[in-house]
Amino acid sequence: MTDAKLEIQMLHDRVMVRISQESGERRSTGGIVIPATAQMAKRLVWGEVFGVGSHVRTVKVGDQVLFNPEDQYEVEVQGQAYLVMRERDLHAVASEATEQGTGLYL
Repeated sequence: MTDAKLEIQMLHDRVMVRISQESGERRSTGGIVIPATAQMAKRLVWGEVFGVGSHVRTVKVGDQVLFNPEDQYEVEVQGQAYLVMRERDLHAVASEATEQGTGLYL
């Protein structure tokens, strides 16, 4: 086999996401450090989309998306960890201009 690099193409409704670095340790509004391992409620995290399948309709590469990182498939590509999930497992997408948003901004 040759050492040629292969391009990854996501299939069907799959999305490949890298979790944002700031999704780990966080601070409360009072300044208390809350470690990433602290168990409170199920916590959703933001990540960046790095690949989408041909049947994905609402997100594109580069979008910031909100999802539950638990029970997702993890894959390592060139030393970087990514999660692979179905589009329906995404809860929100952050974009610059929307007509039906929450009025909240990242």
